[in-house]
Amino acid sequence: MENMENTQNTENTVNEKDSQTPKWYVLQTLSGYEKMVQSNLFTMVENNNLQDYIVDIVVPEEEEIVEKNGKKKVVMRRKYPCYVFIKMVYTKHVWYMVTQTRGVTCFCGPQGRPVPITDEEVKRNKLEVITEADIEFKVGDKVEVLAGALKDFVGEVKEINFDTQKVKIIVSMLGRETPVDIEFINIKKINA
Repeated sequence: MENMENTQNTENTVNEKDSQTPKWYVLQTLSGYEKMVQSNLFTMVENNNLQDYIVDIVVPEEEEIVEKNGKKKVVMRRKYPCYVFIKMVYTKHVWYMVTQTRGVTCFCGPQGRPVPITDEEVKRNKLEVITEADIEFKVGDKVEVLAGALKDFVGEVKEINFDTQKVKIIVSMLGRETPVDIEFINIKKINA
């Protein structure tokens, strides 16, 4: 009986610590309000001293080349219209403050309750910058390409660029050594 109580206390401690770890969630917003929601949320965090609970707010964007009047121009396009990603510690108070922010319609999840996204989804959406401690490969390692036109190709790491979050690898294509830039998330180290 005493062991059972110790086990329950340990589980409660683990759950409390886990609940204090910020996780990424997805907010649904009104159409075209993504940047305004991001700005409103940052203001709400400042005004209510919630910096310990809401860590980051991101509207994922990607570059797109558009041609207008014969001229090419690079513009930033929202990757997910009507959605904002928020890294936060979930509490009822924080949930209430976020959902009452102008432009926010609800959290993505069953019945509007937040469900954290997976680590894989965080990496795929580039919500966090990958640091040297996060990568498992180094210059000279053999890696496999996981996605894109060169999927399943194997190459050797020649250069790692943390500013662009890309790695330059040398792959053998048509009997030639070819340098290719690949994003960190699209390669994995081959254990040989």
